[in-house]
Amino acid sequence: MTSLDAAIGGPSLPQKRELKTALPGPKSKEILDRKAKAVAAGVTYSVPVAAVAAGGGVVVDADGNSLIDLGSGIAVTTVGNANPRVAAAVAAQAASFTHTCFMVSPYEGYVEVAEKLNQLTPGDFEKRTALFNSGAEAVENAIKIARIHTKRTAVVAFDHAYHGRTNLTMALTAKAAPYKTGFGPFASEVYRVAGSYPYRDGLSGAEAAKRAISQMDKQIGADQIAAIIIEPIQGEGGFIVPAEGFLETVVAWARENGIVFIADEVQTGFARTGTMFASEQLGIEPDLITTAKGIAGGMPLSAVTGRAEIMDASHGGGLGGTYGGNPVACAAALATIAEYEENNLAGRAQEIGEIISQKFSALAETDNRIGEIRGLGAMAAVEFVDADGEPNAALAKAAAGQAVAEGVITLTCGTYGNVIRFLPPLSISDELLIEGVDVVIEAVKAN
Repeated sequence: MTSLDAAIGGPSLPQKRELKTALPGPKSKEILDRKAKAVAAGVTYSVPVAAVAAGGGVVVDADGNSLIDLGSGIAVTTVGNANPRVAAAVAAQAASFTHTCFMVSPYEGYVEVAEKLNQLTPGDFEKRTALFNSGAEAVENAIKIARIHTKRTAVVAFDHAYHGRTNLTMALTAKAAPYKTGFGPFASEVYRVAGSYPYRDGLSGAEAAKRAISQMDKQIGADQIAAIIIEPIQGEGGFIVPAEGFLETVVAWARENGIVFIADEVQTGFARTGTMFASEQLGIEPDLITTAKGIAGGMPLSAVTGRAEIMDASHGGGLGGTYGGNPVACAAALATIAEYEENNLAGRAQEIGEIISQKFSALAETDNRIGEIRGLGAMAAVEFVDADGEPNAALAKAAAGQAVAEGVITLTCGTYGNVIRFLPPLSISDELLIEGVDVVIEAVKAN
């Protein structure tokens, strides 16, 4: 165990992969059988275990199986599950008070989180923040704020986008199944344009931006657009990193036309990509930025942060919610952010990304089914293709499934379902990370 593990690991769990049963084991199976009878069928899962503990780089199930965690609850437990500082902050706040509703009786924790986000997010200008519960809720409110500020209604999203599962965010999300199929009609005045997918479109950033701007100009009209929203690295769409210059050009065009540019950093935010926010590496300063996932060490919290004149456009009472900025979640967020800063977890993310890239680059020398290895920091992915360069979803699914069966939590993604993504907690040791990646690599070879 490294000093980093000792500093930000979770409970005292052995940091090793160990399978005592096939998955699911009998105790997990009993719980999953209960799940099938009690929980709506639409709520599914990808790893057939019932978790009872987690920390460092492992998740332990009800049967005592210890799995290497390469998913972090989809980029949430970035500082390590059950992080001691976060757990202590949660316990202390819960012992004081668990809720007042900030719109009824404000409290300092909410204000402190807002001050911290105003300081940390990209952009040297005066900012304001509003807190919510989920990433989708943050996105919805960012759109509300942009519309009332600009007095326009049209919103532009991009191919391969994922922004959530609520009605408005489903309209923004590009992928139909499983997120949108059968759930329409969706919110109106949402338009989709082509973005930048260098591996598949072959365009430079400038060329891709020119295409997107042309579509927006011709199909909508710049003077009708309230907001352009994009993930700086598209997550569910396949961890797509845009070509250099794409985002900068789109941001410049938005500024020229009075359009609010929203960076959805729900998945990319908080040290995940090797800087506190991906926008920093990609050369942009968003007008508004949405955050969630890694913000509070596993507690439900999200935020919209941005230019003061835009954030303050709403009338009193127009923003808020019963649970938004819950005091326990705020305490967790302050502890989590302190872990990022004091332990240089952005630097750790870069180290993790290098290990994953090196391992798969070696495999790519002999396996032409690896189309591209991409990502930033500890947000890494491998896109798989067939002999004709077409998406190979079957390989991604089979390899991920085999890795899970062998005790490594592995996630897939991509518009075409042909991408394996890596989102390990930054508390994972090099040894455990390498072992987990090696298991995935052997699963790829076997399929």
